Amino acid sequence: MLTYADIDTHKKALIFELDDVLFPKRDYLLQVYYLFAHLLEYTETVPPANELTGFLKTAYEHHGEEGLFERAAETFAIDHQYKAHFDRMHLTAQLPAKLLLYQPMLELMQASHQNGKRLLILTKGNPTMQLNKLRQVEWNGLDRVMKVYFQEELQGKGHDSIGYLLDDNGLQKSEVLYVHAESKLVSATVSGIDCMGAKSFWEKPAAPPHQSY
Repeated sequence: MLTYADIDTHKKALIFELDDVLFPKRDYLLQVYYLFAHLLEYTETVPPANELTGFLKTAYEHHGEEGLFERAAETFAIDHQYKAHFDRMHLTAQLPAKLLLYQPMLELMQASHQNGKRLLILTKGNPTMQLNKLRQVEWNGLDRVMKVYFQEELQGKGHDSIGYLLDDNGLQKSEVLYVHAESKLVSATVSGIDCMGAKSFWEKPAAPPHQSY
């Protein structure tokens, strides 16, 4: 399990993705599902909010986000007019509870800042939804010292997102470390900068297999 001490001291900045890097994306989505279920119960009285919340949680964990509303609508006979409410809540939901950073990532960001390194966030996905997430994270004061960039906005203006971020901060590729979600390993490598999977900071490496002689 890596810590700040494992980072090259010559790095001047750390670039972080957001979902499943600084906090679990699941923590946001499950609160959205909870809010949607209670809205539906309040509006239509059925299905019971706890039943719909449980269904959405289980379906998400087994099948992911795609087609989730449609599966729930079929199971509970939900009017498809509520699809717009479901989608809008993903963008604007006011969560019952703050989103909490993974503790190792909080410690990494704090140590990096204390040692003079810049904290940059490059987030993927719908900018409205990502901004809504950012506003509801418990940053412990780090929001005052970090800079946020939205990949879709940059790409929409014809920018290479990593290249723009480096230029905007006067950085060279050799001076940054990119901390990314595990599934982004290939794209991170193509950028030509040092990168680490976020799980490296909170999971212990697997023990080598036992050898018998």
